Amino acid sequence: MNKLWLIIQREYLTRVTKKSFIIATLITPLAMGVFFVLVAYIMSYEGSEELNIAVIDNAGVLRDKAFGDDNTTFYTTIKSPLDEAKELVKEGNYDGILVIPAIAKMEVRKYTSYYYSDASLGLDKRMDIQSKLKKHYRNYKIQELALDKKKMESVDVEIDFQPEPLDEDGVKESSMAAYVKAAIGGGLAFVMYMAVFIYGMMVMRSVSEEKTSRIVEVMISTVKPFQLMLGKIIGVGAVGLTQVTIWGILLPVITFIASFFIDPSASQPGASDMAAAGIDQQDIMYQFTQAMENLGDQNWLFIAPLFLIFFLGGYFLYASMFAAVGSAVGEDTGESQSLTIPITIPIVIAFYIMFVAIRAPQSALAVWASIFPLFSPIVMPARLAFDPPFWQVGLSIVLLIATVIFFVWLSGRIYRVGILMYGKKATFKELFKWVFYKA
Repeated sequence: MNKLWLIIQREYLTRVTKKSFIIATLITPLAMGVFFVLVAYIMSYEGSEELNIAVIDNAGVLRDKAFGDDNTTFYTTIKSPLDEAKELVKEGNYDGILVIPAIAKMEVRKYTSYYYSDASLGLDKRMDIQSKLKKHYRNYKIQELALDKKKMESVDVEIDFQPEPLDEDGVKESSMAAYVKAAIGGGLAFVMYMAVFIYGMMVMRSVSEEKTSRIVEVMISTVKPFQLMLGKIIGVGAVGLTQVTIWGILLPVITFIASFFIDPSASQPGASDMAAAGIDQQDIMYQFTQAMENLGDQNWLFIAPLFLIFFLGGYFLYASMFAAVGSAVGEDTGESQSLTIPITIPIVIAFYIMFVAIRAPQSALAVWASIFPLFSPIVMPARLAFDPPFWQVGLSIVLLIATVIFFVWLSGRIYRVGILMYGKKATFKELFKWVFYKA
């Protein structure tokens, strides 16, 4: 036991004290904060170029009303013919001409307008003009057909889906709860997916490097191969937990600080634009507040410990396989690629099933995939926020622990032979033989 603890200490301390580990652990949350600010800036960037557009309303759609300026685009209604307007554009008075053709039939639902300019019109400007044209056409047809505008507006409805408990004492959830749970499930599953690959590969590279450098021959003389493999897996796993814990503390802090560098008014459309699009700013703030409340109302005392169990179980399960592969390969990296394919396939399949689990957490595929040990470390965390039945979680944990024990034993059998095997290319047939070799 003392030897195992020494191996764990060695694996842990040699990694967490490296400059590369310290820099990566501290820089990653900072980089995420910078990324957050840059994405917010890019998404809110509208461009500094101003456009002056002349509008020729041959249909009378505007009815002497303004077309609707915004921050960077200004519209002027003119009575000039198209040819004269083109000359005005060439002289630099306008950047383009928007022509609204006469309406032949009121029953027609699709109309075409024309924009004349030598400069290409951006996609956002095109969509903005189309949105404003649609509003003007609609108001024009309402007046021409002598329709009641208030009655027409009452036809447009919005539906809020509100879940209700069967019993009056039951927990009542808002309509936002499903989205919050989906975000939590997707986040936990993604963390598990990345951890399995990153730290599993770290174990495989560490084993392979020690084998090729012949350091392992010295270590095997004092400790058993299984102790060495288990110590390496636990040590690297502890490194992973340390890094994830530090990120879990730093990321919210840096994200909070980064939010001060973002102008809220620049990150969302103007009030007039939002009103034109049928978006209520108060409704957005209400939805955001509701999402934060739902996030805090989640049963984290249930989610967090279970996620830790599946995190450790999934890590030990796949890290042991990666350790076995690392012991079987030599300096040829092509060997490891062929041997890791059977390991990566279940991980990738589980990742895609995770999307099904988020959309339909009680579906047959999501339920049985969250119980199947090779998929459960990724799929079950995606379902934890949706309160899966206790028997499903319990059965999944029991099967996962049993599978971990089996694969750790199996990998240990391969490891004890492969770690001292040189000059022979490992195949799946050879790995199968190594399991039954007598030490």
